[in-house]
Amino acid sequence: MLVDFHSHTWESDGTLSPQGLCDLMHERGVRVFSITDHDTLTAYGQFELPKNLRVVTGIEINTTYSDGEVHILGYGLPLEPSPLTQVLEANRNARRARIGRIVQQLRDAGHEITLEHVHAEAKENASLGRPHVGKALVRLGIASDIEHAFRAFLRRDTTGYVPSTHITPHEAIEVISASGGVSVLAHPGRLRDYDIIGPLVEHGLQGLEVFYPTHEPMQVQYFRDRAKQYGLVMTAGSDFHDIRYHRRGVGAEVEEPDIRAFLNLVNLSS
Repeated sequence: MLVDFHSHTWESDGTLSPQGLCDLMHERGVRVFSITDHDTLTAYGQFELPKNLRVVTGIEINTTYSDGEVHILGYGLPLEPSPLTQVLEANRNARRARIGRIVQQLRDAGHEITLEHVHAEAKENASLGRPHVGKALVRLGIASDIEHAFRAFLRRDTTGYVPSTHITPHEAIEVISASGGVSVLAHPGRLRDYDIIGPLVEHGLQGLEVFYPTHEPMQVQYFRDRAKQYGLVMTAGSDFHDIRYHRRGVGAEVEEPDIRAFLNLVNLSS
């Protein structure tokens, strides 16, 4: 079964419009998908579903924990104002402030980049992130490509690195629950410390993104075991942003029984 519960549009740091991403899902043969833009739900209401394609509302909330980032996915969320609304605005404000500091640090180091250059890489009112800075660095010829931009300028211990100051993952789980949604830990294989899973479960975490493009088979099995241990649902996603950097495109092939519990939880049983 081809599904994709993790993807991005130009409403955050992706490059496709919401309709463009929806059409790509349809072309690929995806049966159920979510758009999970960073800290915004604005993609919803901007696309029409082709026949036989279903959608569950989603979001990716950036959080800060132990001097690092943890991403929490939320599903089945309402589009009208909810407890989540104020939190998302606070996160977007934190994003804008962080980007301003990154640009200033790069300028202090002698690089000719401005906030205007960064904004030119994003759709108006998009949720800004480091990828927008990376694209600006590439366009200005300061970096050769996005990977080089992150490696040389935007990661920890580089000139432009600024730590994030988002809400905690525990707070994100709480507000997703208060808004009637389902919380899932995104790409757990990228965590610095897997031991965070247990405490997040105690705080109400409901799922793990077990199936993810960079998860090795041993990681998939490990997270399968943790999902079973804690009674968590499993999800799958491509984390698609841009076809230039995600050449596998959209969609994740999974066995239907592996995601049945998730589909049931969001009232979208197959």
